[in-house]
Amino acid sequence: MFVQKKAEYNLYILDNGGAEQDPEEWWDAMCTTTKEVLSTTKINANDIKGISFCTQMQGLILVDKEGRHLRRAMSYMDQRATKEIKEGIDYGITVAGINARKLITSLRLTGAVSSSVKDPVWKYKWVERNEKDVFKRVYKWLDVKEYLLLRTTGEFVMTEDSAYSTFLYASKGGKRGWSDTLCSLYGVNKDHLPRLVKTTDMVGGLTKKAAEELGLAEDTPVFGGGGDATLIGVGAGCVKPGQTHIYWGTSGWVSTIVEKQIVDINSMIAAIVGAEDGKYNYFAEMETAGKSMEWVKNNVATVERFEEMIDMATKSAPGANGVLFAPWLHGNRCPFEDPNAYGLFYNLKIETTKNDMIRAAIEGICFHLRWMLECQDKKIKTSDAVRFVGGGAISEEICQILADILGRKVETVKDPRNVGAVGAAMIVGVGLKKIDSLSDVGQFLPIERTFIPNLDNKDVYDKNFRAFKMLYHENKKIFKRFNSHR
Repeated sequence: MFVQKKAEYNLYILDNGGAEQDPEEWWDAMCTTTKEVLSTTKINANDIKGISFCTQMQGLILVDKEGRHLRRAMSYMDQRATKEIKEGIDYGITVAGINARKLITSLRLTGAVSSSVKDPVWKYKWVERNEKDVFKRVYKWLDVKEYLLLRTTGEFVMTEDSAYSTFLYASKGGKRGWSDTLCSLYGVNKDHLPRLVKTTDMVGGLTKKAAEELGLAEDTPVFGGGGDATLIGVGAGCVKPGQTHIYWGTSGWVSTIVEKQIVDINSMIAAIVGAEDGKYNYFAEMETAGKSMEWVKNNVATVERFEEMIDMATKSAPGANGVLFAPWLHGNRCPFEDPNAYGLFYNLKIETTKNDMIRAAIEGICFHLRWMLECQDKKIKTSDAVRFVGGGAISEEICQILADILGRKVETVKDPRNVGAVGAAMIVGVGLKKIDSLSDVGQFLPIERTFIPNLDNKDVYDKNFRAFKMLYHENKKIFKRFNSHR
């Protein structure tokens, strides 16, 4: 039985490029929805055998010794640390805009490098520079899931996948753990970094206070869990080398399981630590997939329901009558890193309709996903059939458009929006020894629908895709002129 309850919390977008959330709102949402699930299902809290989490990654939550957050969390979308990253890596002899010494050292230890303004280390450095009173009181640096682990168990820990996303975690050379060299290189106080655990480790039991607030039983085992980039693939059933999944949620990404660490500095793609030892996610991300569609729904379609908007899009022909949409509403990370790049509609005409613009938005997100997939193919072999998950995968129309634009078979599983929760449940299963390993979870997650590319649409989509890739390069200087003052 799968029961979903939802509660909303705010995203605070600031004029200086900041993007923040309130950890107390996360906790309130979790308490509210947990109680609602128990009430709806009539499940006895004592029958719950384990708890785990799948959350957004690359946030920065700074807490004191009592576990109280010292400021609002800086989201993965936060891009205000432009000065910090420039001073941190863009100086001296550079390769792809990264100081050569730091690049070589980081690649040697992690197989990647902290080269995005949105990476947590630059958020940390921003707080150090701009909020000195806050920084003096920092006890530990946590990510989103780690904050929830703290609230549920009282333990200051971080799973290895979250640790890797700080780029302060050495994952190469046989010895894994926080790196003294990298901490020194980036000017990070190693004492701020928490104890490391694995995704399937039991972190602790639910504290009495947390149990009362959640309506659960004290001492219920809480397992490490994983970030969304780690567990959504697990919940999609992509757990074996060579399997590729595409996620369309608030953000979007392409991820392929590999057995060694690979990096493509030019395209901003790296193989990040996965849920299992010896497996990595070769990961390419865009910041605003579903968030772009939400903006289009509210400001172009002006309808209440996403289904209405999708129906409008189907009234426009493949290729959206020549309209293109760039889904970079909050900067972009891959295959180009540019916090100044923003969204645009291109080639609007008098006869252009809302239907064309909505379809162009769907196609634009799919074009960007294809761009990242093709960048991955330069380094590895991605799968011929792609598993598609997230809110976008609920729509059969979007699934078909994606298949047509990729020119590949697209597969979906049951309830694709909630595969992150399924991945977290699999973590509990392995942690409780009910499942032998995460490599075995695919048998529990069969394909529900398959979409075959319509070759009649290939020519128009290939033509528009070539034009789509030109949008950034042709407008890069204009983006900088308009937006670099932030």
